[in-house]
Amino acid sequence: MKEGKTAALVHRLSGIMLALFLPLHFWALSQALQGEARLESFLRWTDQPLVKASEWAIVLLLAVHLTGGIRILMIEFLAWRDWQKNLAASAAAVALAIGLLFALASTAQAQSSTAQAQSWPQKSVRFIVPFPPGGATDIAARLLGQKLTEGWGQTVVVENRGGASGGVGAAEAARAAPDGYTFFFPSGSVMTANQHIYAKMAYNPEKDFVPVTNVVSGPQVLTVPANSPFKTVKELIESGRAHPGKLLFGHAGIGSQTHLAAENFVYQAKLDAVAVPYRGEAPGLAALVGGETHFFVGNVAGSIGFIKGGRLRALGVTSRTEAPQLPGVPPIAEAVPGFENAGWFGIVAPRGTPKEIIDKVYRDTKTALQDPVMKDKLFAQGLAPVGNTPEEMGRAMKEETALWARVVKERKIKVE
Repeated sequence: MKEGKTAALVHRLSGIMLALFLPLHFWALSQALQGEARLESFLRWTDQPLVKASEWAIVLLLAVHLTGGIRILMIEFLAWRDWQKNLAASAAAVALAIGLLFALASTAQAQSSTAQAQSWPQKSVRFIVPFPPGGATDIAARLLGQKLTEGWGQTVVVENRGGASGGVGAAEAARAAPDGYTFFFPSGSVMTANQHIYAKMAYNPEKDFVPVTNVVSGPQVLTVPANSPFKTVKELIESGRAHPGKLLFGHAGIGSQTHLAAENFVYQAKLDAVAVPYRGEAPGLAALVGGETHFFVGNVAGSIGFIKGGRLRALGVTSRTEAPQLPGVPPIAEAVPGFENAGWFGIVAPRGTPKEIIDKVYRDTKTALQDPVMKDKLFAQGLAPVGNTPEEMGRAMKEETALWARVVKERKIKVE
């Protein structure tokens, strides 16, 4: 009888704990299911070791609760033989042991993942940049990679994989092993605009990658060749309106940030201009220097060397105020009221990359961006540090994806 009372007490106490714990658990899940962003945040939250251990504690409680119930039912209330009672008791004990093993295994796995993240990296880390060297994306990746190399004691190797407006590099990164040794360093458009422009892509921004952090952002600058007759944005616009279809503008590829920035300018300035795609920002700017096109709306980081070297003339910046790195260059908004455009460059990881490593890369990137020397180097390139959390980056990307979906549809930018 004493054994039956103990089982009844265990059954009652575990039932009370479950009654308190389960409603909270399901309330959190119901909140998460109200939207994709909340669900992603909820799933990332449940990946934490403490939360995983708590979830397996529920499994353990259920096992304990069922054990108590089985023992009370089969031992106290049913007229079974002794060997049947012993079998029922053994089955209950096995259920309890399995629940305990699951809880211990989950906790051990969580501790193993944490230890793996603490010892990471143990070899070189790849940053795949989906554009040729010399563009703003490449410059940002190399500046950050150099700083992270110092902190990690392992080399960050920047690999340029240009083509298909970032699609070639994105596809390679998506296929990479999610072991924490390959990351994708794209411009914003590769992750938020290409899926609305290209009918077929070898990667899916939402399904193949998880956000790590937005590294830097910055405005673009409208440039013309040094010997161009256009001295101001107003003169360029007037000429374009007087001669429809005659102005040519280059860009880094269909769907690239430089393409979308130029399309945005052409649209708001009410111009009829012809787009000329190149295999990256640096080749597009070199073509402008050579006189192949009439203007280019490029990132400050990629254009500033040509401007200061006297090979290009800056007519206006896409920010609402003058860029400190280009004193005397007015905002395009002075000629096109309300005009504004900005680009960003960040890190995403192949889906399945351990969360502990993603969090470490985010934290170490944020620390690197706060370094005064690093800030000065970024400033010289017209870039501002961001370093937001994976969750914040994910929400921003969803909002920007919806924005470009509308713009691409209105501008009829499509590649079959």
